[in-house]
Amino acid sequence: MTDAATLVRAARKSRGLTQQRLAERTRIDQARVSRSERGRDAEFSTVARLLAGAGHRLYSAPTQRDDAATTAAETRAHLRAGDKERALRALLQLNDNLVAEHGLVRGVLGLAEPELTRDRVWDAAIAGLVAWRLGEEGLPAPEWVNHPGRFLDEPRGLDVDPADPVPPLSEVPDAFAERGVLVWRDTFASV
Repeated sequence: MTDAATLVRAARKSRGLTQQRLAERTRIDQARVSRSERGRDAEFSTVARLLAGAGHRLYSAPTQRDDAATTAAETRAHLRAGDKERALRALLQLNDNLVAEHGLVRGVLGLAEPELTRDRVWDAAIAGLVAWRLGEEGLPAPEWVNHPGRFLDEPRGLDVDPADPVPPLSEVPDAFAERGVLVWRDTFASV
């Protein structure tokens, strides 16, 4: 479940807006936009207005599970701390969340465009996971999963464990292989 701060920040960035430009569009001062993006002003009317200013709307879905935008924010924090194992756990949790839901609710978990993690391999992996799991349900992939920044120029692994061998393409989910992310299909099997 995306928190308001992540949702507002992701919506703004998905439209290429600065905080100042969003403030101008919504007639909310820039300091309040900043507070909202830090989670210090989560008043519903403010969040709804900021989302509208970025061309988004707020919907609710019957789930308690975190979505791709929340996972990307968590992954970014783990990568910044140098903890790829926890970043992988966040990705696996997103996988479990997507698999646990069906139909429209699964689609909702992949709908909001996540902020970039600042690591192209992980950004491509999040996009690949959402495309894969939504495709299983016959759901259309949101536009953000096919953005050129979510594809790698050369195939790479997540490099979580240097001892982990690189999988052959036959063992990589298609949506990951298309984006150049070499990760074992078994990594996402339920245990």
